[in-house]
Amino acid sequence: MRNLLDFLARHNHWFLFLLLEAVSIVLLFRYNSYQGSVWFSSANAVAGKVYSWSSAVEQYFSLTEVNEKLTQRNLYLERQLAAVADRQIAVNKDTTYLQRLQMEAMRGLVTIPAKVVSNSVNKLDNFITIDKGYADGVRKDMGVACGFGVVGIVYLVSEHYSVVIPVLNSHSNISCTIRGKGYFGYLHWNGGAVDDAFVDDVPRHARFRLGDVIITSGYSSVFPRGVVVGTIMHVYNSDNGLSYKLQVKLSTDFGCLRDVCVINDTTMIERQQLLNAAVDSLKPKY
Repeated sequence: MRNLLDFLARHNHWFLFLLLEAVSIVLLFRYNSYQGSVWFSSANAVAGKVYSWSSAVEQYFSLTEVNEKLTQRNLYLERQLAAVADRQIAVNKDTTYLQRLQMEAMRGLVTIPAKVVSNSVNKLDNFITIDKGYADGVRKDMGVACGFGVVGIVYLVSEHYSVVIPVLNSHSNISCTIRGKGYFGYLHWNGGAVDDAFVDDVPRHARFRLGDVIITSGYSSVFPRGVVVGTIMHVYNSDNGLSYKLQVKLSTDFGCLRDVCVINDTTMIERQQLLNAAVDSLKPKY
């Protein structure tokens, strides 16, 4: 402390000089407008240049981090774009292909167009009501389809309305086959997702691939052969291990079902009548 005081005492004239210089500069620029404007302009220019250099330096050193973030974002967007493109291609391909198969299956059939007036998809036993009844030619046990595939089977009929048991009903049971393979099973739905169902009793020796198309077999008196059901998503073993259980992505979107058609196939009616006659003939006579 003593050394500091000695230093200040020896150089007090220099400190006095600097103090007076500072006071004179302040008075000069504060009370003289010209000198003040020159000072502030120069000071602002110098400060601006310093800030500019500082900003440039900061930006330079932050470029690495910015580039990394941009690269990650670019890769993310590229993956998203590729995924969307793949989904779009898959959807367009599947939709077009299944629609074409459905059009081929329905060609030549006599159908009764109808509108869906009531529909449910969130129950175990769903029902669909359509605006056509026996006055329009609809009869019980007729098949119902739409432009994309199978819908269900007519269950009850009034004069101008009919109730349909759709695929999304635990009592639905439709004979199906793998297109081009000949193996068949029975389509059912036990609740859950509204866009898939299961085909049971497919034999173990059957040969097929994921993505193969499931169609109606024509072995029942309800649907002719070839009406589209959906595509194979997964394959499981049956509970007893003697057959396959196929998870099928349904081609029909039951959530937005509006227009359907009732299949009025006279050959199916004739087959059913013949089958009923055969069953009646085997009944014991008293």
